[in-house]
Amino acid sequence: MRIFNDLAELKAAKGEHLGHTDWREITQDRVNLFADATDDHQWIHVDPDRAKDSPFGGTIAHGYLSLALLPSFAAELFRVDGLQMAINYGLNKVRFARPVPVGSRIRAAAEIVDVKGTPAGTLANVRVTIEVEGIDKPACVAETLSLLIPE
Repeated sequence: MRIFNDLAELKAAKGEHLGHTDWREITQDRVNLFADATDDHQWIHVDPDRAKDSPFGGTIAHGYLSLALLPSFAAELFRVDGLQMAINYGLNKVRFARPVPVGSRIRAAAEIVDVKGTPAGTLANVRVTIEVEGIDKPACVAETLSLLIPE
């Protein structure tokens, strides 16, 4: 984990690659819980028998499940000390370049794209790339925006 002592140190690290998280398995149980939480029960996510005959050969995770994991991935990759709070401000770009098969393992890598001051606080733009183990093309690439409020 990369620890930044303050916002100035974070800003100086613009362009820095923050490494990779540990691998996490995407289980059918996790996908089903996400389907319940979002009311998205499309068969390609929750019906393993039907999904066997799909082009994917089995169920796949929701794209938005990948996005929902971004905060926990970020917490594993870096921390900024001296903050009162960090607020999810949104996303600049999101691409779901390939599906995440249920039973596969994923991890994330991150890079600091930009850090700039605003009247409300410091806005950090971090590009997170979610990889599927054994597959070259990333599953998801998202530019996250976090509003960082100093103590």
